[in-house]
Amino acid sequence: MRLLILGGTVFLGRHVIAAALARGHTVSMLNRGRHGPGLFPEVERLIGDRDSDMSALRGREFDAVIDCTAFNPVQVERTVAALDTGAPHVVLVSSISAYGVFPPHRVFDESTPLAEGNEGYGPLKARAEEALASALPDRHAIVRPGLIVGPHDPTGRFTYWPARVARGGEVLAPGRPDRPVQVIDVRDLAAFCVALAESRTTGAFNAVGPQLSMKALLDACLQAVPGSDARFTWKPDAMLLVLGVAPWTGLPLWLPEEDPTHGGMLLGDASRAVAAGLTTRSIQETAADTLAWARAPLEPGWDASKLVTTLAPEREAEILAGHSATDRPSGPGGAGHLRST
Repeated sequence: MRLLILGGTVFLGRHVIAAALARGHTVSMLNRGRHGPGLFPEVERLIGDRDSDMSALRGREFDAVIDCTAFNPVQVERTVAALDTGAPHVVLVSSISAYGVFPPHRVFDESTPLAEGNEGYGPLKARAEEALASALPDRHAIVRPGLIVGPHDPTGRFTYWPARVARGGEVLAPGRPDRPVQVIDVRDLAAFCVALAESRTTGAFNAVGPQLSMKALLDACLQAVPGSDARFTWKPDAMLLVLGVAPWTGLPLWLPEEDPTHGGMLLGDASRAVAAGLTTRSIQETAADTLAWARAPLEPGWDASKLVTTLAPEREAEILAGHSATDRPSGPGGAGHLRST
């Protein structure tokens, strides 16, 4: 299959290319050429800008396109127009943020209404989806991932946890130990996107991992560091908010469960995606591989501009020093406006 990848040098795109090459496809990638000049020498590199010049696609023919980088409808429309030999099947990577609102304790699926408006990350993703559906009504798939994690993550969101556990000592853990969380390993998401392109599958799919507890996630990080002396002290949502800890970024994967707009953001139903072929690896494998990547030397030209500001070690220590007798420390056997992608 002749496959065009829009993106391909930073995070999801590079894993999509790796998955496509592993399956024997002929791959071209189009991006601005700013990152990863030495990546994938066997792949054709086309230079273009989603906000201006897409002329590199003129006269080119592909069997399918996987769009990892569109953030608004104009970018989608410009891409389809540039494929002037006839637009093939397009897999658009959107986001669960396209739904806009996630009421507490409510599971959401693909029938959930999309966000309204034309401003902000989620609404613009929703409008991008609609633009593609209008241009190619019978030749597209929409993939809505939750938090994408794994090696080469430029945001550092999930990476915070295996790295923090590796540092050891008392670890501030957010919310209830049993509160549900979801992540999707970037390699599983990439394989799913390629499979949808291969099969010309149509429709929308929540690409989220199985629900697990926050405690299970932290225990998986602990298993990735044999001999670690990390131990977890759990703080309730209300206390963390009073202390000024930023949800989702200050302590990644923490969302106050009663938050009226995002309390249910980690309660996605992935049954349609699983039926279409999505498979997910264990959280233990993801944690171990992410930590191994984080410990390796950075690639030349590594762009730190997307790193989120997580809780500083000094602030974490201050919060832990003030914990009360009602807090629940536990080890490996104990208990104790956001954008997803």
